[in-house]
Amino acid sequence: MTASEVDAEALERGRRMYRWATDLFPVCRSITGDGVQQTLAYLKEIVPAMVVHEVPSGTEAFDWTVPDEWNIRAAYIEDESGRKVVNFKTNNLHLVGYSVPVDQWMTLAELQPHLHRRPQVTENSAPDAPASSHPAP
Repeated sequence: MTASEVDAEALERGRRMYRWATDLFPVCRSITGDGVQQTLAYLKEIVPAMVVHEVPSGTEAFDWTVPDEWNIRAAYIEDESGRKVVNFKTNNLHLVGYSVPVDQWMTLAELQPHLHRRPQVTENSAPDAPASSHPAP
């Protein structure tokens, strides 16, 4: 195999892996739920010999118990005009896994303790910086 053939093969492998990452990034995955099932089905298409074992919620595993499935349909924060300023459908990083639903109006001061962002990100530099509610206790 020539160097250019090796380069072409490596480039194609890289493109394939990038496509997998691009396909899988939007899928909301936790350790349970529909997103995990969707991801495993996708990976099984790539690796047909892969064997998936399901473990029911509530199963004891060493010092841990398999949690209930966590599936999300929607999550967003609206401003006073009803505009969604943070939306899970836009970016699944806008929500902390296993968050509990909240449906109430609050001031920014009341909301602020429940928001998370990287400290170096400012509102001007990243208007879509991930923000989410605290996970369930």
